[in-house]
Amino acid sequence: MNPSTPASVCIDERIAQLADWRGELLGRLRAVVTNADPCVVEEWKWNVPVWSCQGIICTGETYKKAVKLTFAKGAALPDPQRLFNASLEGNTRRAIDFAEGAAVDTAALVDLIRAAIAHNQAGASRKRKV
Repeated sequence: MNPSTPASVCIDERIAQLADWRGELLGRLRAVVTNADPCVVEEWKWNVPVWSCQGIICTGETYKKAVKLTFAKGAALPDPQRLFNASLEGNTRRAIDFAEGAAVDTAALVDLIRAAIAHNQAGASRKRKV
């Protein structure tokens, strides 16, 4: 996609290109992420959707058998509902793989997104004090 194309258009195009359950699910997950907080900004990096607020919250990747939300700093986030089910071995990232037909616990996902935002904001605040 053209580098000057707005991120929202690139994401719309990706969802349309998928034209199957993955596009529908990515669209639903996008709505959850963007509606979780008014500070969320859509970006297009690494050829995937990226959602940020004072740092990356998560990316939205699509694979043959899953739609994946990868939280950049997921290892530092509370996950009482145990949404993270992928990339568990790393020290920084954590991910949620959604297979076809998977249920989305919207409330728990919103909590996780808000925790990621709070984590980013706390990091930004520490940097300003230095």
